[in-house]
Amino acid sequence: MAAATKSLIRTPGIDVQFLVDAEESGGSTTAFISRVGPGAMTPPPHSHEEWDETVYCTEGTMTYTVDGDERELTTGDALCVRRGQVHKFENRTADDAWMLVVSTPGLFHEEYFLQVAEILNADGPPDFAALLAVQAQHGVTTVRG
Repeated sequence: MAAATKSLIRTPGIDVQFLVDAEESGGSTTAFISRVGPGAMTPPPHSHEEWDETVYCTEGTMTYTVDGDERELTTGDALCVRRGQVHKFENRTADDAWMLVVSTPGLFHEEYFLQVAEILNADGPPDFAALLAVQAQHGVTTVRG
């Protein structure tokens, strides 16, 4: 896997920028910051079997649902989503929310977000089949209700 560009990746409502990639950490970690705008379209409930994801809310308020339990994260709160746990997140407020996300081991790559951005930034409505294909390619499993 190529080193992350660490460029700001923009999609409607969500921005992501990698801070640490797998190459830098010897495969142990990836870390990125993310801005989630009010009411942004976020991924549907999903899981990943190969990595844990720790989320630290640096600003604002995010609502996380993990295995059916809802939790509001405000500035300074953290949450660990373990491998296999079904989760989703939303910004239900009127303000931007910022998160630091650390994945261990470092299997969640910038390429995922670049591919998603290409789909979401295209003209017309989002191609949901293409989004699901990108998720599947990167080890993210969408869970249908």
